[in-house]
Amino acid sequence: MAPRNLTSVSKFLLLGFPEEPELQPFIFELFLSMYLITVFGNLLIILAISSNIHLHTPMYFFLSNLSFVDICFTSTTMSKMLVNIQTKSKVITYEGCITQMYFFTLFGGLDILLLTVMAYDRFMAICHPLHYMVIMNPQLCELLVLVSWVMSALHSLLQSLSLLRLSFCTFLEIPHFFCELNQMIQFASSDTFLNNVVMYSGAVLLAGGSLTCIIYSYSKIIFSIYGITSSQGKYKAFSTCASHLSIVSLFYCTGLGVYLSSASTNSSHSSATASVMYTVVTPMLNPFIYSLRNKDLKRGLKILFGKVTLKGPLS
Repeated sequence: MAPRNLTSVSKFLLLGFPEEPELQPFIFELFLSMYLITVFGNLLIILAISSNIHLHTPMYFFLSNLSFVDICFTSTTMSKMLVNIQTKSKVITYEGCITQMYFFTLFGGLDILLLTVMAYDRFMAICHPLHYMVIMNPQLCELLVLVSWVMSALHSLLQSLSLLRLSFCTFLEIPHFFCELNQMIQFASSDTFLNNVVMYSGAVLLAGGSLTCIIYSYSKIIFSIYGITSSQGKYKAFSTCASHLSIVSLFYCTGLGVYLSSASTNSSHSSATASVMYTVVTPMLNPFIYSLRNKDLKRGLKILFGKVTLKGPLS
């Protein structure tokens, strides 16, 4: 089949999950439940932080931004997948595929950068507590979030523009439930050397650089905690970053697991199932990890529910 430039291809087919009709209602209900839990869980975190003045600190400012990005990250893939299952259609337009890939890369990069910023925040809080509030002022916090948005947007734009130069066969089936950059490059008919260079260079600089910064921050944090004399002080210092460390481990481990599973198997269903872990499960678990391990946030959620209960009968 002769390759043709991508601009002449109007639509693709997403073949991510089994086609058995009897499984479709179960898959739809399962992923709809996970999606709703993700959205409402992260939305509750945002509302609890914004409605409680005691949570207006750098750590919770970054957490509320992370929760917003997680909602967007999951919505980028899940909304289209749920529509396709409900309408019994696997079609996505060329424009829709490029748009989905851009926003997936954008919010995925933002997740990584915000986790790095949060590691820096914990480093400043534990290693330099006397200067913490002076250094981590609202202006710096907003600047760090803005820089994260700009860097992720530029990275996503570069990846999307490099994809536009590729050609594909006239009929393209994507063995995934969303348009992923790596999958698109693999199925291109034209030379993909430049695209692979751009993709892997971006991954090394963004994910690898961020992971290096996180490891460095936590190495300093561990040395500082060991320097604390009282066991109660050590526990309190470690508890302030335990939730963040759990989320970082979950995010990077699931991402690495997806990469290893896709590299070791040719099964498209196995790769799609593995991708669910970091695109759906990780954002869904983030609110539970933070709310269950954080007394201040649990108090904020109780205050939020108290306000809703009090206002309910009056509305």
